[in-house]
Amino acid sequence: MGRPRTNDEAVKERLVVCATEMLATRPRESVTVRAVAVAAGASTTAVYSLFGGKDGLIAAVRDRAVVGLFQDLSAAQTSADPLADLYELAVAYRRWGRGHSHLYTVLFGGVQSFDPSGEVGAGDPIRPLLAAIDRALAASVLVGDATSIALSIWATLHGLVTLELAGALDTATAEAAFRSAIHATLRGWTTPAVFRNLRQAELAP
Repeated sequence: MGRPRTNDEAVKERLVVCATEMLATRPRESVTVRAVAVAAGASTTAVYSLFGGKDGLIAAVRDRAVVGLFQDLSAAQTSADPLADLYELAVAYRRWGRGHSHLYTVLFGGVQSFDPSGEVGAGDPIRPLLAAIDRALAASVLVGDATSIALSIWATLHGLVTLELAGALDTATAEAAFRSAIHATLRGWTTPAVFRNLRQAELAP
């Protein structure tokens, strides 16, 4: 009779979940192999056999966050209106952050590096945003450098979501701030003709 498997997928899942929560709520140096193993009800040997050690476990947490965010952003609907598509991407980003607060905190707390001049991978969460920006530029709705536009949108989004997750904004304030800040950021990159039309529509009685 064979020995029961102790380092199976269930153990692997518990380790990733516990590591995610600990990385999101504690100083990173306090998240040790032993601490994660104890929290997951597993052995330290399981961490090494399943992930190769602490770095591999952190990489698994990072990969889960990257894949989840990319999938949600990629699922956002596209339309004939590039600005509407960009706003929907912002909505999807915020929704994922609110629904996966620990993964979001870990992903943007230093586990994931971001090089604006680097090559964008096929599964990089920034890819759907860049694709939407490219469509808006091709349609002469936006004007400017695509990377600069993406950075400004992401910086605005990240600031809003981080404040919301930290409890700094109540629900009503967060909703209003999200709408106004994202619309203002997008409007700031529009061509003069599109900008005039948007402002006229906003000021119309």
